[in-house]
Amino acid sequence: MRSTRKARRIQMLVFGGVLLVAASALFGFLAQDAIAFFMSPADLLARAPSPDQLLRVGGLVVDGSVSSQGPVNRFELTDGAASVAVVFEGVLPDLFKEGQGLIAEGYMKGEVFEATEVLAKHDENYMPKEVADALREQGHFHGDQQN
Repeated sequence: MRSTRKARRIQMLVFGGVLLVAASALFGFLAQDAIAFFMSPADLLARAPSPDQLLRVGGLVVDGSVSSQGPVNRFELTDGAASVAVVFEGVLPDLFKEGQGLIAEGYMKGEVFEATEVLAKHDENYMPKEVADALREQGHFHGDQQN
C-alpha cells in the first residue's frame, strides 16, 4: 500500500510539472507578438533584427527630415550616433515636431523602419525614459529632467 501511495505522488508531481511547462510554453507563444524590444537607432542599425520582430525605436526627430505624401509620413530618428529612416502611414500625434523625442513601434524592413504606432512626448518637461537613457549613453542628452 505504501509503494502505491508513493507512486501516485510521483505521478502527480510529474503531471504537474508537464502541465506547468505546457502552460509556460503556451503563454510564451501567445505573448511573443505583444513583446516589443526597445532599441536606439545606433543599436537598430548595428544589430539588423529580423523583419518580423516587433520593435520600439526611440530618439529625436531630425530637423528638416519630416515629409508627408497624403497619409504617408517620413522622418528620421537619431540618438546622436546614428539615424534611421521611419515611414508611418496614418495621423501623427498632435505633439509630434522636429527636434522632439518620440518612440516609434513597428518593424525594420531593409534600411527603413516601418512604424505601426508613433508615441510623442506629452509635455515640454517629459522625455520617455528609454529615449533619455539612450541619448545619455551617446552623450547627447543635456536635459536635467528626473525621470
